[in-house]
Amino acid sequence: MTTAMGAALRRIQLGNALSAFGNGFTVPFLFVYVAQVRDLGAHTAGLVLAMFAVAALVVLPFTGRVIDRRGPLSVAVAGAIASAVGSLGLGLAASEPLVLAAAGVLGAGMAVIQPALATLIVWCSSPATRSRAFATQFFLSNLGLGVGGLLGGLLVDTSSPAGFVRLFAIDAVMFLVLGAAVATVRLPKGPVLDGAVPTEASEGGSGGWRALLGHRAMVQLCVLGFVLFFACYGQFESGLSAFAVDVAHVSPAMLGVALAANTAAIVLAQFVVLKLVERRRRSRVIALVGLVWTVAWAVAGAAGLVPGSEVMGTAAIVSAYALFGLGEAMLSPTVAPLVADLAPSSLLGQYNAAFSLVKQLALAVGPAIGGLMAGAGLYGAYIAGLIVCSLGISVLALRLGGRLSARQDNPLRGAAGPSVPAPRSEPRSESSAAVTTAA
Repeated sequence: MTTAMGAALRRIQLGNALSAFGNGFTVPFLFVYVAQVRDLGAHTAGLVLAMFAVAALVVLPFTGRVIDRRGPLSVAVAGAIASAVGSLGLGLAASEPLVLAAAGVLGAGMAVIQPALATLIVWCSSPATRSRAFATQFFLSNLGLGVGGLLGGLLVDTSSPAGFVRLFAIDAVMFLVLGAAVATVRLPKGPVLDGAVPTEASEGGSGGWRALLGHRAMVQLCVLGFVLFFACYGQFESGLSAFAVDVAHVSPAMLGVALAANTAAIVLAQFVVLKLVERRRRSRVIALVGLVWTVAWAVAGAAGLVPGSEVMGTAAIVSAYALFGLGEAMLSPTVAPLVADLAPSSLLGQYNAAFSLVKQLALAVGPAIGGLMAGAGLYGAYIAGLIVCSLGISVLALRLGGRLSARQDNPLRGAAGPSVPAPRSEPRSESSAAVTTAA
């Protein structure tokens, strides 16, 4: 990795961290703000949260094609500006239509930022340094979100909308800082030209999707990704929190401590975990995450088996959230870099956007199923089902490993290659990838 690429990567990661810092001022308090401070009710607050997912599902199918044709810089800047407008709009909106419209703009902006930044990180890293680059981004995002949430909790005032206007204004400014940081990035010409040149497969939106759906390893990774996001992130704000309060008798304040334990586990463990996993096969690391989360769900389930012991229940839930954080720290240097290493250079944006789309689908389906099962009181089936999902992660990861070349499963086994792979019109088959690696 050249000095220019390193400087560009640090600028991108700093902007992303500051954006996450701004999110921390608003995200934890969004439901309370809409339902109570604006007095629009819990129903409207739920619609606002759903609008984020709907907006992401609308824009992501087209985002990858735009990234591949126009480059990720312009897409990231446009997403940051849209997010800033949406965030400030949420702070100023006082009626249900305006709140929903602002949430849609914010959700769309945040959705397109993700694959654009992922593509930029790929351009600024080599296969050998990519895992560390994505792990650093994840670490800084969680650190920024945690610090922002802590400061936001000190500043929040539910007695008046004016205090929330200030919080949303901070969030909007941080999005603009991200946009400015990305806009001033100067990348070496080689990676930019290689990544942005449209090929026959990427000039038509359907062609890009056909190539992706014909790439069996990528399809398997998307299925694995859906289960990963469904079994963890998709449950934090619905089924798991409801189980903690209703069954384990954890107080809302201690539930906040559990979320803090999750963030702390990520921040404290990220680089220790990185040293342990970056020289190991990615598929086996992901399989180990499935086992860690199996233990986490078993520990959470045990919280409901100790009648009348609030202390034991709270300790179990906090431990479960910390174990989820440990698993997340193991995933950050494995899954996103694997998407990049599977992608042809001409479809890098398409692959990143497709994986972001899978994530949003899981984040939409997960809370819905978790909420329905919690509402019906099916907590035993809920915990058992998620233990099965976690074990399924291990099985899917090991099966995916059989389709990966040695270089894709662990880039450090081979010599470091160029920042962006040479353009090709369609993904290589697994057999050809293996021949190339052997050569």
